[in-house]
Amino acid sequence: MAIDTKKLYAAFVFILAMQLSYSQLGFSHELGVIVGPVAYQSDFGVRSDFETNSGNAGFGIGIVHYINFSYRSDCNCYTTKKYFNDHFKLRSEISWNKTKLEHFGEFVAEDQLTENAERLRTHSGEAQNWDIGMQLEFFPRSIRGFSAGVYKFAPFASLGAHYVSYNPSVTTTYVSSDPLNPNDVGNIEDPNNFYQLWEPGSISDQSGTTWSIVGSIGTRYKLSILSDLMIDLRFQYMFSDWTDGLNHQLPSNQNNDWLVWLNFGYIYYID
Repeated sequence: MAIDTKKLYAAFVFILAMQLSYSQLGFSHELGVIVGPVAYQSDFGVRSDFETNSGNAGFGIGIVHYINFSYRSDCNCYTTKKYFNDHFKLRSEISWNKTKLEHFGEFVAEDQLTENAERLRTHSGEAQNWDIGMQLEFFPRSIRGFSAGVYKFAPFASLGAHYVSYNPSVTTTYVSSDPLNPNDVGNIEDPNNFYQLWEPGSISDQSGTTWSIVGSIGTRYKLSILSDLMIDLRFQYMFSDWTDGLNHQLPSNQNNDWLVWLNFGYIYYID
């Protein structure tokens, strides 16, 4: 798996340095794992098509760390009661997601018998991303009250930025039906193997890096004094249109790649 390890490592060191700087202030920590299904919104298929959205689905898994500003680990006491301390947490994360991609919708329907339709049907790909980044989570209810068991649910919303290392793959099994027009089967460098209305250079399996904006809404459920269950729905917009290995220039290509990830998590309070 080709990953830009130097840039990813630099981003990890930066996030770790920020976390350690907060640790020196005595704030408490939480550690957790997340996992769940991913719906990848890319140049594959048809925009706003249910079959495309449901078919191009994968999964993701990650490790999350929180700085809890409402409690100090160095004295086992609550911090000064300020609005920020009682309603915000800083979340850092390293995660991985993978989605297999195919073309769905009207252009690959069974009644489409053209060569271009066959090119789409035999073209598939895979999006695979490593993420590292931070989000600021806002809890409308008191974090202290939730920690003390005053209520079981703590809804939240978050916003942040993630650094993404992407590694797409591209596959085609197209075979021309015209005996006078042989093609190099499986060669992703041969433009004849792909949809003919795409401009040359629309296909690439090159890995790379980009930034993304991440926002989510969700809630925690108090499982015990030292543990929570979590569910959140994430929207992540990439500043690149190459994470899926396809970047055609048709009018339908109006956005960069983005994804929706439904996370289920378990959070443990370390101190």
